[in-house]
Amino acid sequence: MLISQILNDKPTQGVVTVAPGSRVGEAANTLSTKGIGGVIVCEGGIRPLGIVTERDIVRELGKRGTVCLDDKVEDIMTRDLVTCSPGDRAIKVLQMMTDRRFRHMPVMEDGKMIGLVSIGDVVKARLDELANQAEALKNMIMGY
Repeated sequence: MLISQILNDKPTQGVVTVAPGSRVGEAANTLSTKGIGGVIVCEGGIRPLGIVTERDIVRELGKRGTVCLDDKVEDIMTRDLVTCSPGDRAIKVLQMMTDRRFRHMPVMEDGKMIGLVSIGDVVKARLDELANQAEALKNMIMGY
């Protein structure tokens, strides 16, 4: 399965973003309100500058307490984003996310962000793919 198929199957399209200069508390509120685990920091919604995740916020809360909620998102975001493209295979993306221990990956095409996949999106797609393969094999064996 390709990443483009995963994006097409997602119930909601688009990527939740925050502007540079936004406060960590605003990002936390967005994560909570939207029920998501990460938000992309970017200008204009096209070129990501970084990502702020639940883990980033919890790490800072643990280190410094609630004072970090007034910081700018740029102060805690992950800047070196690992990205994928719509033509990448889901299994490759799943392996990268697992090996590097992160849960969100921007999808880039022609230098622009066109989506965001989570490890949950990729695992679900992979499980669906395996179930379809198992059903096809069963039908072949049974002569359907």
